[in-house]
Amino acid sequence: MLCVTLETTKARQWPLSGPSLALNAPNPHRLPSTVAREDEHLLVAAAKRGDASAFEELVSRYEKKIFRLTMNITRNREDAEDAMQDAFLKSYAHLKDFQEDSRFYTWLVRIAANEALMRLRKRRPNQFSLDEPIEGDEEMMPRELEDWGPSPEQRFAQTEMHETLSEVIDKLEPDFRVVFVLRDVEELSTEETAKTLGISIPAVKSRLLRARLKLRQKLNRYFRQGATN
Repeated sequence: MLCVTLETTKARQWPLSGPSLALNAPNPHRLPSTVAREDEHLLVAAAKRGDASAFEELVSRYEKKIFRLTMNITRNREDAEDAMQDAFLKSYAHLKDFQEDSRFYTWLVRIAANEALMRLRKRRPNQFSLDEPIEGDEEMMPRELEDWGPSPEQRFAQTEMHETLSEVIDKLEPDFRVVFVLRDVEELSTEETAKTLGISIPAVKSRLLRARLKLRQKLNRYFRQGATN
């Protein structure tokens, strides 16, 4: 279990215990989420008031998902762990600036993705740059893929597919992999992905399409098996 060290008046390590207050009121301003629970906004509000246990609960809920995200981007365990730690530290330090116009988890994903991207750029300075346009990004009009079948994250959750899909994702060019992870695994919107990466919406759509096509080509036999079952 992750222990996040946060600097308040002095360094402090939290044991990740549960929150000390009852949290059960739904948030009418948020769409349903497969990740965030309906009491998330109450935990955030409590954390903003200085309730340490409320933020500990947020860390406990999301640390595994955030590590998966940073690992999928960096493909390096040390970088992934550092990016995850810094994401939680920064989210805590800037919690009062969180305007709650999105879910806390979505905001946290943006921070973690940027932390992971910074480490990826440092590790591969000559191989990766989202600032560099990929030929055809702006002109290519993505289309829906017919017979895409179960979503990539659903496939990823299946034990027999985990290693295979992980290896295929690892072989994607970083530009495509990052967009795929944010859109199809973390389920950020196209607009949120573009904002996080600092690229245009057409570029996000184009790179996502290319990533899906590459994955579908590699995993074609698994999709065919799923269609006959």
